Amino acid sequence: MSEVLLVRHGETAWSASRRHTSYTDLELTPDGERQARALGPALAGRRFAAVLSSPRRRALYTAQLAGLNVTGADEDLAEWNYGDYEGRTTAEIHEEQPSWSVWTDGCPGGESPSEVGERLDRLLTKLHPLLDRGSVALVGHAHSLRVLGARWIALPPSAGGLLRLDTATLSLLGHEHGRRVILRWNQPPPPPAGTAAGSVARH
Repeated sequence: MSEVLLVRHGETAWSASRRHTSYTDLELTPDGERQARALGPALAGRRFAAVLSSPRRRALYTAQLAGLNVTGADEDLAEWNYGDYEGRTTAEIHEEQPSWSVWTDGCPGGESPSEVGERLDRLLTKLHPLLDRGSVALVGHAHSLRVLGARWIALPPSAGGLLRLDTATLSLLGHEHGRRVILRWNQPPPPPAGTAAGSVARH
């Protein structure tokens, strides 16, 4: 059966400092560019019926550096809209709202968990005819792809909070006995020769 490959973009200055980034259109850092290029060997030789990307530059450039030919940009793949919390870290937000969680509370002036879930459900509906033709690659962002993974297996958007997703990693959604399952999650590319696995943090 056809599969859905998820690609999170490479590191940006804000992802490295744990700042919430949705509509702010940041470039990749030099490390982020290296991360994206390192995805290339793991993707080489794979054929996709479609490669869809978030319209943000950090996602589109990751796809380019990884050797993916983007066939369309879709706003439904954009990151969770953090509204008033754009550019802030969770630690900073907790100074004002100690019990806040994006997974249950959403963001003032931005999106709620249910709104993000509806958006990713809409994207999954659009994938159905594409998956009839073959596997699909999606290039996007941490929180929205985590929600997508949860919705693929019929869990609520809040379950995305249990699916950590680092920069420039690959995840694979597929089927087992006719049921939707997560086949692989948060897999980094093999480290370059001479680099110890796990020695480089991915944000």
